[in-house]
Amino acid sequence: MNRSLLSALVASLFAVPAWAFEPFAVKDIRVEGIQRTEAGTVFSYLPVKVGDMLTEEKSAQSIKALFATGFFKDVRIEVENDVMVVVVQERPAIARIDFVGMKEFEKDAIIKALKDTGIGEGRIFDRALLDKAEQELKRQYLSRGKYAANITTTVTPLERNRVGINFNIDEGEAAKIKQINIVGNNAFTEKTLLGLFELTTPGWITWYTKNDQYSRQKLAADLEKLKSFYMNQGFLEFAVESTQVSISPNKQDVFITLNINEGERYQVSSIKLAGDFSVPEEELKKLVTVRPGDIFSRERLNNSTKAIGERLGKEGYAFANVNAVPEVDKDKRQVAFTIFVDAGKRVYVRRINVTGNTRTRDEVVRREVRQMEGGWYDAERITNSKERIDRLGYFTDVAVETPAVPGTADQVDVNLNVTEKPTGNLMLGLGTSSTDRLILSGAITQDNFMGSGNNVGIQVNSAKSQRTYVLSYTNPYFTIDGVSQGFDIYHRTVDTSSTELAYYKSASTGAGFRFGFPIGEKESLGIGLGIDTTSITVDGSSPKRYRDFVGYPGSRSDSNLTLPLTLSWTSDGKDSFFFPTKGTYQRAGIEVALPGGDLQYYRATYQLQHFFPLSQRFTLMLNGELGYANAYGSTDEVPFYKNFYAGGVNSVRGYKASSLGPVDYSTGDNERLGGTRRVVANAELLWALPGMEKSVRMGWFVDAGQVFGKDQDGKNQNFDLGDLRYSTGLSAAWISPIGPLKFSFGVPLNKKTGDKSELFQFQLGTTF
Repeated sequence: MNRSLLSALVASLFAVPAWAFEPFAVKDIRVEGIQRTEAGTVFSYLPVKVGDMLTEEKSAQSIKALFATGFFKDVRIEVENDVMVVVVQERPAIARIDFVGMKEFEKDAIIKALKDTGIGEGRIFDRALLDKAEQELKRQYLSRGKYAANITTTVTPLERNRVGINFNIDEGEAAKIKQINIVGNNAFTEKTLLGLFELTTPGWITWYTKNDQYSRQKLAADLEKLKSFYMNQGFLEFAVESTQVSISPNKQDVFITLNINEGERYQVSSIKLAGDFSVPEEELKKLVTVRPGDIFSRERLNNSTKAIGERLGKEGYAFANVNAVPEVDKDKRQVAFTIFVDAGKRVYVRRINVTGNTRTRDEVVRREVRQMEGGWYDAERITNSKERIDRLGYFTDVAVETPAVPGTADQVDVNLNVTEKPTGNLMLGLGTSSTDRLILSGAITQDNFMGSGNNVGIQVNSAKSQRTYVLSYTNPYFTIDGVSQGFDIYHRTVDTSSTELAYYKSASTGAGFRFGFPIGEKESLGIGLGIDTTSITVDGSSPKRYRDFVGYPGSRSDSNLTLPLTLSWTSDGKDSFFFPTKGTYQRAGIEVALPGGDLQYYRATYQLQHFFPLSQRFTLMLNGELGYANAYGSTDEVPFYKNFYAGGVNSVRGYKASSLGPVDYSTGDNERLGGTRRVVANAELLWALPGMEKSVRMGWFVDAGQVFGKDQDGKNQNFDLGDLRYSTGLSAAWISPIGPLKFSFGVPLNKKTGDKSELFQFQLGTTF
């Protein structure tokens, strides 16, 4: 067979071909050497077709095009009787990728990352890409503090021109920070400065936080914290001059040394406003918290400029520019600031656009928006709108953008993009608590029924001490002004035999309707009216007061009809429903059994709760609750099953649930009677676990509380704060995949004779 070699090397693309030939018309094209690649694939990349004239230039272009695919490691073009013969040698394909000794990373995650770089099963093998992937994997180990990690890559040829890639990894031990030194600090001790850092030497919790492992990103964040600390203490010229990170020869210990220059501490000599205010200057001056004579604080200065910008934003100046320019007097160690204000043009909102709501009606979103179309831009109203939409609970994400309208200088659109989540739930759950042991629960709820924003629900709860069945409906916008309307139908049974309460059984069936009236962005009033029939059963072990109430032994049960009227006021300023860090919550309510029923009584409650952010991680929670009940009219006393109780995981931890207050000693079991007056106070230092801020929160608490009422002889107890019970301990709250979990380890501080304590208490699942 007589063939002419046109090209054999890639270099021939850029040089004069060694084998010259006369151009000819291609009668046919044949591909040789392919094993996995289809001939049609080769033809699709060739710039030459049957019938074309094959020249030296086109042959060079053909070789270049086939090399560019990356499928072949050698390409030749030969000629045989006016037939163009393409001879190729394919690159091997990757048949499998294995990892040996890898524990630090998930295998699936690494395989996905390798595939993104071009290394994956079924892909063409490329040694350069493999080397790049190996280096990247090494860098990932270095970022985890695994400086001694060793990676050996083996490529094994397999049949049918394939290869297997094996990563043999010796991870070694993670290097720990042995020492962090700060050089140049005079104003503050090294201990104080290191307390600002996230990076630290090994401690009791660093096995979880990994903060004892060096990270360039964490160090950069710590240096910024250090700079902010000094700048807030007046050190205007503070600088980190150098950072040295070294590792021990055995690659187990990391040493970090920071050289800093504190500079001098500066006082603020003067501060003034200049520019175009567009609002009264005196009003803006009140927003400036930095005063002449104060030690310079960058944080306070930034907060002042931010407050001025937000104030201008409320007047429609969406693009206001506020900058503080310093004038430094190094000799006097003073700095003067001029805050330049440029309000810019007043902006109004042209249109509000809602996107992403495939099921929820537009009106459900728009009725929560406080910014009006055609009105002046108001940054506070837009922020409030986003928060209100988020609190609906219908969306996993709410994003707000305010782009300028093209071709205008004084108009913006407000774009609300929501990501919907399923709002219908069918739940069958198993819960438990330290009181009820086992709780079977189920619920069918639709928070956003047919996209209308209405709530429809059926709830079932089957605890040993209490069973509840509820059908409820709520329309949050019964009127356009936000008045809500709803109703509830329920059946509830109580059996106290498994609790600390004196024995009785009750069965209540009732219904009611309710309305809610918004009186502010965070405040509302509620009113409800219902009808309830309750039957009570007692026996010889029940307290005399209980037996007298139902006429025992003349009858074993008694049925009463009541007409409860409920009034409530709620103010919710917390920044989060589950894990608040700041804000105040208040609720006051009263339930009155109206004349016309068999019983007349009232129960009033009040709760005040406040969250104080102590730092980025720690929050102080203070909570106080009061309850008072009394009878009126023809009723002699408050029905015993309407008494208040205290003790347990939701009030005074460390004492058994409902175990505080008056006691019935006649049965020998020291059973609790409850009372008509209740006081509970809680102080708790809360902190989130690093990396689990949205799901787990710990706390150290001090609780106090007591219930006062009538003793077993029917005598009223005096309200004496000296009778309060106290406890302390640790708590935890976890939003687990199976429901909210609360537990505590509480120790009574002033336990007295007859008190029942419980060290460990928990509650899993939500009861209703």
